[in-house]
Amino acid sequence: MKIIIINGPNLNLLGKREPEIYGNQTFDAYFDTLKAKFPQIELEYFQSNIEGELISKIQEVGFTYDGIVLNAAAYTHTSIGIGDAVKAIFTPIIEVHISNTFSRETFRHQSYISPNVKGVIIGFGMKSYDLALQSFL
Repeated sequence: MKIIIINGPNLNLLGKREPEIYGNQTFDAYFDTLKAKFPQIELEYFQSNIEGELISKIQEVGFTYDGIVLNAAAYTHTSIGIGDAVKAIFTPIIEVHISNTFSRETFRHQSYISPNVKGVIIGFGMKSYDLALQSFL
């Protein structure tokens, strides 16, 4: 089984950015934990702060991979383009968010991605990724 985690803008700053919301662990460190926990999954990781790069990666893997775990971060609430890319592909996607977006600013309550994904996991910290991977098994 081949699954990719795709992270959007500012998630490269995990471990440094707003630790009261996002925690103190870097995503690279957590990714190593995920690879060890799910050895049966061929797991890849991609992060970009650039909307077009995220769209290109979704299109690149969206017809051949077994799953995508997508945290589009702030683009979740603003990017019709990422929403359209998600709708255009065949690979199932789980949308994840580290924080509970519904307990934050009201603009974070809207997702252009959610209507076209297999499921949404919100608010379980980094464990959101773990739960998303489990959903594919």
